[in-house]
Amino acid sequence: MTPRFRHRWPQEGQSSVEYAIVCAALAIALGVGMSGETSVLRQLLAAFRSAYQDFSHAISLPG
Repeated sequence: MTPRFRHRWPQEGQSSVEYAIVCAALAIALGVGMSGETSVLRQLLAAFRSAYQDFSHAISLPG
């Protein structure tokens, strides 16, 4: 029994390349404004920190 689609080698790894391109574009977009306190990356990290503090406070309340 032979597979129906034997010659699909050029498409192997295409999704990995697309994923790498999207990740690189996202990293560049976040890293462009890395200077100062108004950096997108610093704002994102501050939002995560604040959300985690709120979550840990809420979960520590008696219930």
